[in-house]
Amino acid sequence: MFEVFKNRLEVTGILWTVTALRISAGRSTEPIGSDLPVIKDALGKPMIPGSSFKGALRSRLETFLRGINPNLADDPANFTTITRNKQVKSLKEQYKNDDEGLTKAFLEMTDEISHLFGSPWIASKFHVRDLTVKSNAWFGQYQERDGVAIDRDTETAAEGKLYDFQVVPAGTPFEFRAVVENAEEWELGLLTIGLHQFESEQIPLGGGRSRGLGVVKLDIDKMHWVDVEKNPQFLLQYLQKIVMEDETAYEDAREYKDHWVQQLIDYLRGKISSPNQTILS
Repeated sequence: MFEVFKNRLEVTGILWTVTALRISAGRSTEPIGSDLPVIKDALGKPMIPGSSFKGALRSRLETFLRGINPNLADDPANFTTITRNKQVKSLKEQYKNDDEGLTKAFLEMTDEISHLFGSPWIASKFHVRDLTVKSNAWFGQYQERDGVAIDRDTETAAEGKLYDFQVVPAGTPFEFRAVVENAEEWELGLLTIGLHQFESEQIPLGGGRSRGLGVVKLDIDKMHWVDVEKNPQFLLQYLQKIVMEDETAYEDAREYKDHWVQQLIDYLRGKISSPNQTILS
């Protein structure tokens, strides 16, 4: 799946906090400070782990795919996943000296969402960098908020359960960069839909979402696309251009978004589990 370079999509932009954001680093051990501080980088600035963004994106896309056919996105808590872990061990023994056969067998047993996002037996094609706050827009403006556990019987504050937590304020910009390599067209369509969910403020991040925290908006700046089309000469040109920092090494992927989404719809039409189900055009 990754032994030959086929294509690459780079997406860059800014992720804005529409409401305050809380991605906790866990309970603090500091004698003075917030009980629940946010995750910070080495310079003490807030950051959003790439795994948090990727996990939220995958979770949303899983709900869409399961609505079409549950087999398209395995539930990690499902017994099927445990069964497949046993299958992995069995397949490794069966194809001990046949890497190509083992790879083919893994792909056949992998659900669609894992083809793009990875699984314990297949590497992810999609990678997201940790999102760091734009340095020229950050002035250390953390907010401290109070929280309290509620006694369900009395519907009042539980004794001794008062705490405070830290949030990043609304309007904070984080730099976003993601890369996907060797993706099929339908997988690129799936990713396009997922990123649009962030563009339209449909996927919140972090904790406190029931309180209105974590609403974010993605503003995509560039979508750089290259497809070498199994053409060695084209690949050589691409490699030369990227070293020279020549922007013509890439195409603007926005021109392909509609095509990729249509490829996804066509692919999923064949995955409908019941003849009574339909997919909108």
